[in-house]
Amino acid sequence: MQSTKPYLIRAIHEWCADQGFTPYLSVKVDATTRVPREFVKDGEIVLNVGIEATHQLMMGNEEITFQARFNGKAFPVVVPINRVAAIYARDNGEGMAFEVTEATAEASAGEMPGAVPLAAESDDAKTPPKPGRPVLTRVK
Repeated sequence: MQSTKPYLIRAIHEWCADQGFTPYLSVKVDATTRVPREFVKDGEIVLNVGIEATHQLMMGNEEITFQARFNGKAFPVVVPINRVAAIYARDNGEGMAFEVTEATAEASAGEMPGAVPLAAESDDAKTPPKPGRPVLTRVK
């Protein structure tokens, strides 16, 4: 059974576009992730995946690919779906966070593989987020 994660990523991306928001991906970088390393901080990179910021954006079930400009230079980006930690609207922080796994795991029926509770849903909602990290809320 296929993971729901790529479908949820595409849905949040489409929702952002429909609302006029700018979608951002938070990605845990490893050897399978192709991004400019000079923009990786603490093993993570945040990417603008809006229509105007990307060229040839393809959001598949296994990976997300596109070309983007970093300091004026075009760079082909490849992000495996299992490395996506979150997708959210930069404008209001609404989106969805995911557990980052080394390999895709099969989940039992009815479960949402990789999804983790958002800050607004947890008991830790009163704890301030770490600096530089988005505060994600449930999309309604």
